[in-house]
Amino acid sequence: MTTQGARTPTPGEGQDGQAGQRTDGGAGVAGSAAAADRRRGRRVTGRRAVGWVVMVGVVAAGGWIITRPTPGDYIPGLGPSKADAARTPPVVGTPPPTTDPEALNAGNLFPAQRPVEVAGYKARRGGIRQGEKCDEVLQDRTQELLKDSGCQAYLIVSFTGVDHPVRSSVTLLRFADQAAAARAADTLRGKPGVVAFMLADTNIAPAPSAGSAKPGSEARVEAVGHYVTVTSSRPGDARPADTASSNPAPSTPAPTASGSGGEPNLDEATRALSYAAGQPFVWM
Repeated sequence: MTTQGARTPTPGEGQDGQAGQRTDGGAGVAGSAAAADRRRGRRVTGRRAVGWVVMVGVVAAGGWIITRPTPGDYIPGLGPSKADAARTPPVVGTPPPTTDPEALNAGNLFPAQRPVEVAGYKARRGGIRQGEKCDEVLQDRTQELLKDSGCQAYLIVSFTGVDHPVRSSVTLLRFADQAAAARAADTLRGKPGVVAFMLADTNIAPAPSAGSAKPGSEARVEAVGHYVTVTSSRPGDARPADTASSNPAPSTPAPTASGSGGEPNLDEATRALSYAAGQPFVWM
């Protein structure tokens, strides 16, 4: 019961008839401020945009450097630099097709910028000759020893010793099968000095004359799978070495001492490079 002039308080009013204060008003204001801060945090500012542009530029530049043909100028180890490319050994002949998994590809077998190292002997690749007319590897092409042998392609690679003044010439021949390779190896062993010795500039060294042999290695002829390798070495001035042939067992060469009389150990070079040349074809 109320007195005259008074009214019943409505919900939300206090005893003094004033509207009650909302208890969540402060929380609502704080939540709105936090949401605004989050929106401002997600907003792309000028500084943040510049940062993203710089990051994208760095990634793009890195990809461009890695995929350049001569990236060694910028990141060592990814490939030869422009200076190295200028010293790339000469190449004579037509390179084998890249689709042939058994192609005699000097770039894959003996990379120009990576020395060959076997049993402590190191040598760097020089010039190369390659082609499909296998009689071109002979010192005297008129002999045509390989004309009907089933030889499909050849590769000749020159090497120069890193620690010793030794020049080596490695000839690789590919045949249709192992039987053809074995017959060709027997033919080449029976004619010492028949395979030409190639110098670093891809020129063919003169054939040794009678009595001009120097202390050194014997040429090694090996049939490995359906490939044949012929390896020989000469002193640094490319004087003819002993040209007798042999049929060594395909085993890892052991390092030997230098030859007497100041001559470099040509046998060590021949053994090491012969082993390196035959290794890729052991399972072919």
